[in-house]
Amino acid sequence: MTETQFQTESRTFSWVTPGQADLSRLLELDGLQQLEAMRDGELPHPPIMDTLGFTDLRPERGRVVVEMPAAEFHYNPLGGVHGGVISTLLDTAAACAVHTTLAVGELYTSVDLTVKFLRPVTVDSGLLTCEGTVIQRGRRTALAQAQLTDGAGRLVAHATSTCLIMRAGE
Repeated sequence: MTETQFQTESRTFSWVTPGQADLSRLLELDGLQQLEAMRDGELPHPPIMDTLGFTDLRPERGRVVVEMPAAEFHYNPLGGVHGGVISTLLDTAAACAVHTTLAVGELYTSVDLTVKFLRPVTVDSGLLTCEGTVIQRGRRTALAQAQLTDGAGRLVAHATSTCLIMRAGE
């Protein structure tokens, strides 16, 4: 069979080029204020949110909730949401929870992400909700976790992440 014999779908989206925003404004805000400004449209959100189709970002100090409906364009060859997509949701929630704890002038980067997949995810799973929380925040590192639930409220995946905290310019 040639590729032209298969039914195809398409998807179009746009984003703001990273670095186009006023970075000095970003660095005047603490981490929670940065995410709130992104949520409120005062600053652009990361392109990955558009790429994967995130529909909600709800930050508060030490906690973030992100949502995304499971869609066919997330699928792996076997007809389930790709583990990388699930991992990206978990990484986003855990790391953004750490992001909410940053002081003005602080940055972070993920050091690791450990994921446990608990059940299959398909379009029938509905709206995926991922809650990230900070477990421990130190001066140089933070430990966070994230839990991903499906539209029925069932836990489908869990992750822990370590983030390295640093000052801008280090």
